[in-house]
Amino acid sequence: MILYCIPAPLGGAPREALPGPAITTIRSLGDFVVENAKSARAFLGALDMPVRELSIKVIGEERDPLAPLREKRSLGLLSEAGSPAIADPGATIVEQAHTEGYRVVPLIGPSSIVLALMASGLEGQRFAFCGYLPREGAARAKRIGELERRSRSEKETEIFIETPYRNDALFAALLETCQPGTRLCIAADLTLQTESIKTRSVAEWRRAKAALGKRPAVFLLLAD
Repeated sequence: MILYCIPAPLGGAPREALPGPAITTIRSLGDFVVENAKSARAFLGALDMPVRELSIKVIGEERDPLAPLREKRSLGLLSEAGSPAIADPGATIVEQAHTEGYRVVPLIGPSSIVLALMASGLEGQRFAFCGYLPREGAARAKRIGELERRSRSEKETEIFIETPYRNDALFAALLETCQPGTRLCIAADLTLQTESIKTRSVAEWRRAKAALGKRPAVFLLLAD
């Protein structure tokens, strides 16, 4: 029995975001543990699956999420958007599957972090995903300084994200804290019609006086 890690579209329809073999595998499953039940039903329904006949359990609400595997049925782990367990819930379920000896198979699909790095033009051999930065201003500025210094010393791209309604606050903090020559990529609305991916120096961003608004975005930083 197999635990399948199922990516979900960052935007648009599942058939446009996932390859045919992945869709075939998903449609073979009857049991799912998911980040969000509503979006999971919409995702599975868009693949012409009989949603009312499926078992859909929410991560964190199910006492034994691996029960289908023990009952000799493969299980799908489904993120709300992007790849499960990558800046999304699900890592503990994958860990439990490994601990109990079940096979784990990741299906091919979108990951905003990887897509942003691919399109950034920044260092792709050495990079680190740093999750969310602190919300409080002083702590956030301190963390940005730490990441910029690490990027410079390690020649490493630092990748992080933010809740969309705090995008502009983080953007302003980056422009205030970072050195003018540090390169900053902002990848917003990935895979959507409104997609925007721009890499500029901090000095260039300051002159542009841009604003992000409440758009899902990935931030990438590389210090010279």
